[in-house]
Amino acid sequence: QGEFYLTDLVEVAANGGGAHGWILPDAGEMQGVNNRQDLAAASAFLQRRINARWMNEGVTMIDPATTYIESTVVLEPDVVLAPNVHLRGDTHVARDATIDTGCVLTNSSVGQGTHLLPHCVLSDSKVASNSSIGPFAHLRPGSNVGNGCKVGNFVELKKSTMEDGAKAGHLSYIGDARVGARANIGAGPITCNYDGK
Repeated sequence: QGEFYLTDLVEVAANGGGAHGWILPDAGEMQGVNNRQDLAAASAFLQRRINARWMNEGVTMIDPATTYIESTVVLEPDVVLAPNVHLRGDTHVARDATIDTGCVLTNSSVGQGTHLLPHCVLSDSKVASNSSIGPFAHLRPGSNVGNGCKVGNFVELKKSTMEDGAKAGHLSYIGDARVGARANIGAGPITCNYDGK
């Protein structure tokens, strides 16, 4: 299985490798994973380690036990993460941003001072500085939101750009579109470019 067992050490020592010892700072570093309970324990160990690192670097977590950050994520100081936040893949969150309860970000960037309200989902998207997203907004791949924008509740973007200061307050689908600077999208419009294929 490509694993080393403690009993193998006797053979290594007998064959001239010598006997050595070392102290691990945490026994969790060498725990085995042989079933789903072991996997959950190892995942919790890694979660605690990752979260402790970011808190030591100036990130605020309201409830670290429910905050999940993958090892590839980058956070800047003074970010605030509410409970039940999941940050995945190549995600970057800039200084002074707030990610509220229940948000899930995958391969996305959030600019300085931006606020993601509760239960937003961002995938392969970019949000610039000082914008407000959500609650319950969905930014699908290819979404680019400029500085000082508002993407409100139940707004969905896909392959669209909102230039600086643009707003879409509520209940809109904006797909395959470019929304100009300081434009205001009213409630309920749909824009898309689906050709049936």
